[in-house]
Order: sequence, then C-alpha cells, then structure tokens
Amino acid sequence: MTPPATALRNYDAVELRRLDVAHHLPAQADYGEIRDLGGSRIITRAEGCQFWDIDGKAYFDGMAGLWCVGVGYGRKELADVAHEQMLELPYYNSFFKTATAPAVRLAAKIAGIAGGELQHVFFNSSGSEAVDTMFRMVRHYWAVQGQPYKNVFICRRNGYHGSTVAGASLGGMSAMHAIGSLPIPGIEHVIQPYAFNEGFGEDEEAFATRCAQEIEDRILQVGAHNVAAFVGEPIQGAGGVIIPPKGYWQKVEAICRKYDVLLVADEVICGFGRTGQWFGHNTYGFTPDIITTAKQLSSGYAPISATIASRAIVEVLREKGGDFVHGYTYSGHPMCCAVAERNLEIIEREDLVTRTREVTGPYLAKALQRLVGHELVGEVRSQGLLGAVEIVSEPGTNHRFGGKEGKAGPMVRDACISNGLMVRGIRDSVVMCPPLIVSTSEIDFMIDTIEKSLNQCLPALRAL
Repeated sequence: MTPPATALRNYDAVELRRLDVAHHLPAQADYGEIRDLGGSRIITRAEGCQFWDIDGKAYFDGMAGLWCVGVGYGRKELADVAHEQMLELPYYNSFFKTATAPAVRLAAKIAGIAGGELQHVFFNSSGSEAVDTMFRMVRHYWAVQGQPYKNVFICRRNGYHGSTVAGASLGGMSAMHAIGSLPIPGIEHVIQPYAFNEGFGEDEEAFATRCAQEIEDRILQVGAHNVAAFVGEPIQGAGGVIIPPKGYWQKVEAICRKYDVLLVADEVICGFGRTGQWFGHNTYGFTPDIITTAKQLSSGYAPISATIASRAIVEVLREKGGDFVHGYTYSGHPMCCAVAERNLEIIEREDLVTRTREVTGPYLAKALQRLVGHELVGEVRSQGLLGAVEIVSEPGTNHRFGGKEGKAGPMVRDACISNGLMVRGIRDSVVMCPPLIVSTSEIDFMIDTIEKSLNQCLPALRAL
C-alpha cells in the first residue's frame, strides 16, 4: 500500500485511547469489550481506498467506510465545496415554507437521476431517518384518504432498515429487537430470499415463487385493507449481501399492485451506483413507490439522506394531506446538500456506475470464483461491487462450525483486518463493499487476503 502523506495532526495515541474509554460510546459496540481492549481502533487518515490507524497501520477499505465512500477518500473538491458553502450560508432550516438553493438544486439532481415517477425528495441526515420519514409518509398517505387502519408494514426477516425505533422494528434482526422491546406493533416479517440458508434445493424460479407467496399469504392473513406497504432492500446488505433469486422482485411488485400495497425500496446501500445501475431497483427491474437513500449520496463526506416519493403519492399529500408535520433540524442542510450534489457530479463525470457494471463488478465476480473449491467456502456471490463469501464446515453444504451460525464470520473478519483488509463478518459470511473507484489490482488484493485469512483460520475453525 502507498504510505500515508504527512499527517495533518499529531495525535497522542495513549491519551486518545484513555479519553475514548472514559467518554466515547461508539456505535454497535460492546462497551465492556472496548474498555477491556483499552480503547477503540482509532482511524486518523485516509486516501483513495486506504486508511490508516493512529499507530500507522494501513488498511485497504473493503467496506467503503460503512457501505458509503463511493468516490474514495481525500477528494479535495468536496472539501472545497463544503468550505465555500459554509462561508456563504452554513445553515438554514427547511421548516415553514423555507428552502435553500443547495437543497433545491440537489432535489432536482436526484429527481433527474431517479427518473420516471420518483420526482419528490425529502432530506434527512441518515438512512435511519430516511426510513422514519418514509414510515410516517406512508401512514399519512393512507390516513388522508380515509384509510387510517391501512397501517401495517410487511418486511423481511434479517432485513436492515436502520437503528431508530421505527427502522429497527421494520428490520428483521433479532439482536436489534432485543434492545427496546421491538418491534413496535403494526409490523410483520416474512421469509428473506436467502437461498443458501433457506432454500429447499429448488431452482431460482421456485424459490422466488415461495418467497413471494409468503408475502401474499401474510397480506391475506392480515387483510389487504390493513396493509400499507411492503419494505425491502433490493439486496440485503447488513443481512449478509443477500442477493435475491431471478424474478423475485417482479413477483413481489405484482403482489403489491394486486392488493393496493405500496412498494418501498430501501436503497440506502444499493443506491447511487453500488449495484452497477444508479439504483438497485433498476438492476432488478421493478418500480417502487418510494425509495430511501443515503450513504453514497454524499460518499460519507457529509451526513445526508433522501426519501424519494412518486408523483402519485405527493399528489395525494398536496391535495388532501395538509401540513406534513414532520422534519428535522438538519433537513436539507445547505452544506450537506452542496457536497452531495458535487459527489453525484463526480460519479457522473468519472462514469463510476458504468465502470461498476462493465468492469469492476464483473471482475469482482470472476475474482470471487477463485475461492470456489476452498474447503471452507460454501458459496460466493456478488452484484456490482457488493460481494459475500459463505463459510461452511463441510464443502457442498450449508453446515456451520460448532453447529451454530456466527462463529466463523467474525474469526475470518478479524484475520482479514490483521492482514490489512477491512471487511465485515456477518454471521458465517465475509462481506465486501469497496469504493466505486476500486481498481482490479485492489480487488485481487481483497480476494487474496480473504483466501490467506481463511487458511490462517482453518485450524481454529476445525477445533470448534
């Protein structure tokens, strides 16, 4: 890896770790473990697809931060745009018939990229907030049409829709439900389209039909007059890069139209080029009524998200909705909007969506095939620049080490990190999501490092 340039600041590692343990509560962490480790991994610098920790150790970022740094680190023009906007108008709110130029410009930019009926944009600061906005918008949409009882959401087990009360409830992760007595009422969960774990050996068509049928069965069980929307990620990201079988989304869309149920695509991870099209729903050929976006909207350079609604939904809200009494202090934050607009311009200018679809995405798929046949690998899968490696105890099966999911993924992840590659370990899979600017040689480094780490973990896994 390229050595870092001179650091902008000199940090006292010992003091920062002391302060981290004493005062800082990081996200999704075991605070006792952080204390016992003597502090978090502290990151101090990044450039391109690499970052460095406070001890000077270099890592290749196989996760694009947290699924978000599409254009890579160190883009001076994004810093310049932020600086210019903060001098001109650092902040103003979007409440009470007010807007700012960057918010209006970005809304128009997003509408142009989304195309079709998805023409109306509500800004938030995170993917979780984008989901909360969608949640309230959907219920309000039905209520103002005289159907307040049409308020049930159907989602998937193991789906992820954020960490707020509404988002974590819509998500189907039991570990998140355990905190705060979730889910809240009015949310139903059905099978995820995860053939490797939940398939019965049937072909793609049959598995897609079975998954879609469970959605229809749940609509009928709850009563179509009570169901507001079906919500799903085009590809389940935090669930383990779960790629749906061919035809799944067309079947789901047909069911939603049949029963007058809104179709919501959570594009927080898939949106803005990750799958090789601008959005995951473009990749899978379906038309949602609402999409939620974040992450690559600004490539992580500024906290911003967008809930994008169809003309039909907004027309109802305009004619019957009155005040949509919802919003955030930082909705449409002018600096964040300016940075996001320039980020989208970079993605367009460098043709990163086409490059993902035609060059790096296919290269990742081919590179992953090198792991097929490894005695620990049960499956590899990818779409665009999202990929996963399933770890199994017996080749040709989905059997797990120790007879239980969740042991192998974190072990191999930790080995990868020690070897200079940041990936995620989700249950018994290793998942990757490199920046859109990743090179083919960097993809080779990722796959070679995963293979090396699998080999290093083999004795410990066999001992489970």
